[in-house]
This record gives sequence, structure tokens and C-alpha cells, in this order.
Amino acid sequence: MKMKREIGLVGLTFIGVSGVIGSGWLYAPLQAVQLAGPAAVLSWVVGGVAMFLLALTFAEVAAMLPVTGGLGRLPQFSHGKTVAMVMGWSAWVGYSTTGPLEVEATLRYLGPHFPMLHDPGSTDLSPLGVAIAIALVLVFTIINYYGVKFFTRINTGLTWVKLVIPVFVIVVLMATSFETANFTAAGGFAPHGVQGIFSAVSSGGVIVSYIGFRHTIDLAGETRNPGITVPVALLLSVFICFLVYGGLQLAFIGALRPADLVNGWDQLSLPGAFGAIGAVASGLGLVWVARLVNLGAIVGPFGGALVSVGSNARLSYALGENGFFPRRIATLSDRGVPAMALLFNLVVAILMFLFLPFEEIMQICGAAVTLSFAVGPVVLLGLRRIDPDRPRPFRVPAGTAIAMVAFAIATLVIYWGGWDTVWRLGACLLVGLALFLARGLKHGLHDLDLPQAWWLVPYCAGIGLASYCGSYGGIGLLPRGVDTVLLIAFSIVILFAAASRPVSRKTYEGYLATDTTALQSAGH
Repeated sequence: MKMKREIGLVGLTFIGVSGVIGSGWLYAPLQAVQLAGPAAVLSWVVGGVAMFLLALTFAEVAAMLPVTGGLGRLPQFSHGKTVAMVMGWSAWVGYSTTGPLEVEATLRYLGPHFPMLHDPGSTDLSPLGVAIAIALVLVFTIINYYGVKFFTRINTGLTWVKLVIPVFVIVVLMATSFETANFTAAGGFAPHGVQGIFSAVSSGGVIVSYIGFRHTIDLAGETRNPGITVPVALLLSVFICFLVYGGLQLAFIGALRPADLVNGWDQLSLPGAFGAIGAVASGLGLVWVARLVNLGAIVGPFGGALVSVGSNARLSYALGENGFFPRRIATLSDRGVPAMALLFNLVVAILMFLFLPFEEIMQICGAAVTLSFAVGPVVLLGLRRIDPDRPRPFRVPAGTAIAMVAFAIATLVIYWGGWDTVWRLGACLLVGLALFLARGLKHGLHDLDLPQAWWLVPYCAGIGLASYCGSYGGIGLLPRGVDTVLLIAFSIVILFAAASRPVSRKTYEGYLATDTTALQSAGH
């Protein structure tokens, strides 16, 4: 049984958009201005450019090899099983937490209307809330089980709603109240300077809001005409979400009242059950807009959870094909979907709801997803070295330069996340390494492509050391500015070291020959 290529351009683009526009648009504009002031609009530009460059590196390799579960599969073609395990495991941990996160966010936004969903005086889910959360994940699993076409249609409908609501809110807020004086109030346009802008990128919800575009990579194996559809959908999803988030940030700053800013941008507080955007609308007397925001607060994370469940099943399938997960997980139902992977991830989600608090899930999610993005530039240069003559439906111009910038950006994003994020990432990787070695001891440690994975040791250790010594939650030994220069130079050295030693041509062709989706595309 083969996966069915039934996703078109709109469907794949909206999968990426739905992954990006979840619950983030309700709180990220406030978090960003608290760190950067009105210059938060530049933070969205910086974050958008960063994600666009990373998306470019994935666009070339995902169009060239449109495989299922790309983040867990593409690294194997260029750098072998161990690198694919590290990146796939890191992504899987992040994906596994994303669904529960979005479901719990949905129930939190429903909390004011249905207080029985939470324990009295607490944001923790009540037993009824936990039961409903599990039921919602089960619904998302069933929707995905009925096939990628059915899943795509439902997601496309939800995504239209998720797009229309924030765009309408932007227009109404700008038309009703747009104070240009707010952009120079309370300390000026950039009260915290360049440091504030970059802090907003990493800690203000900017990068976290953008990273949902990754889902388009994981469903490339089920896409029609992937040579065109995958790169266009990748880049379109990032661009559309940049317009939405940038517009929301502008409208939010312009709609603030002078009284909101008396204590400065970093003390700006807009309490409300439906985020800062809803609070601003209510403060302007636009109660009906606040109610519309309420609807978006529920639909946004609901749709994000649906996409995450489907994408995570493809990633689990890829990890099963790699041999990291049991091979049984890499099987398809008669509908062409990874049913065993869906069931496995459902069990994991249930365990998270029962045993992990919301804050812990959120920290694990942020820590685990970040590393998997760094592999895009490495795979891009590795595949150009191994297989330069394979037709590339999309070829990144100035690929080496863009790979350098993208890899440096990915490294800085991990670092900017702070020591709390980095050490959790390290802990996740150690757990994955233990599982990998346990499986290797059972099935043999041969053929793990260890020489191609050596760069991961200095790379992860270097980021960990820099984070511990840095000023983002570390001991402050590295001055800001110096740390950035050092990490950029360090990342470029690691990138070229990794790209210079991919797997052999024979090993690469062997992995291609055993993949069930790499060569099914009409463009290959």
C-alpha cells in the first residue's frame, strides 16, 4: 500500500498556515511590544526573513525528494541514520507536545464560558476537562484516519476561518483607532534598542509563531506535483503568516490608549481571557469584535491541533522507516494513512494529559522543535555534494550563502531561547540517544553512519556552553554582541564541516531505493 498524492497547492499551503496561526496571534503582539516596544514590528520582519531563509533550504530538498515525514527522513539521505535519528527524535518530541498544547489552549479559552473545565481557582484542567481534551485528540485522530483528502478539506475550511478573523480584526482596529503617536511614545520607537528587537524574536513569541510552516515538509509525500507544490506552499505559508502577524502587530500598537502606556512598554498589561487583541477591542468599545476574537481563540488552536496530529503521524512513520521506532509503526492502512502511527501518538498524547502540567508541556515543545530546523541547510549542501545532477524542480539561488545565513539563524534562535530551553533540549536528546543505543544494541550497531554524525557533538556542546555562559538565562559571562559574533562564526565552521562529509553515493542510492515515497512524484 502506498500513500496517496491527493494534496494540492491550496491544501498544502493551508496546512502550513494552519500550523502557524494557532493561539499565537492572541498573545504574541503583547509579548513582543513588552520586549521591543513599537520596534516589535521589526521583530516580525526579522523573524519572517529568518523563517523564509530556512524555508528556502527545505524547499529545494523537499521538492527534490518529496518524502513523508521530511524532518525525520531527509537527513538520512545526506547524513545517514544517526543524524536522522537526532533530528527526527527532536522534532517528534516537539510535535507530540504541540497537539496537547493546542487542545489545552482551546479549553483555556473556553474556560470563562464553561468553568467546569478547570479546577476551581486554577488553570489546571479538571477531570472533566482532561476527558474532553482526550476526546478532542481522539476526534483529530479519527479525522486523519479517514484519509488525507478528508483531513485536507476540513483543515482548509478551518484555515479560511482562521485567516478571515484576524484580517478582519486588523481592518476594524486600524479603521476605528490608529494612533501614530503610539509609535514614539513611552521611550520612543525602540526603547530597548536592537537587543529588545532580537529578544522579541526569540522570547516574544515571534519565532514560535512562525515555525508551524514545517508541516508542509512532513506531508510532501502526499502532495500532487510536489516539485512545484512543495516549495510554493512552503514560501507562501511563511509570507501569508508574515502579513497576518505583521498587520496584527501594527494594528495592536496603533489601537492602544495613552493610559495603557503610562508605565512603559515593558509594564504594559492588558488582562483578559482572550488575549491582548480581545482586551484592546473591548477597551475601544468594540464588544462584537471581542466576541469575534473569542471565536478565533477557539478555532485557531483547534485547527493547529488537527494539523499537528496529522503531521506527527507522518513523522512517526518516517522514524519507523528509519528503524528508530518499531517497523510496525511504518505501515499504512487501506486508506493510505499511517494508522499505527496515529494510534501510537494518541496514546502518547493521553499520557501527557494525565501526567504533565501545561507549563511543562510548553517548555518541552519549545525546546524540542528548535533543533530540527538547523538540519535544512546541512541537508541542502550535503545533497548538492552527493547528487549534484539530480533534477531540482526548485533550486535555491546563491545556495551556499543562504545555507550559511540560515544555519547561523537557526543556531541563534536556539541560543536566544535561553538556558532553560537549551538544557531541556539537551535532556530530550540524551533520552533519544539512550533509546537509539538500546535499539542499536538489540539489532546491531553496524551501519549507523556515525562518521557523518560527528559534527553533532561539538555543535550541541558548543550551543550548550554558550547558552550557559551567555546572558539569555545563563551566568552572563559572554557579553551580548560578542556572543552573537562568536556563534555565527562557530555555526559557519560546523556547517561546512558537516556538509563536507555526507554519506557515500552508494549509501545514498541505497536509502533512495528503500524509501516508499521518494520517487513516486510525477516530477521524478
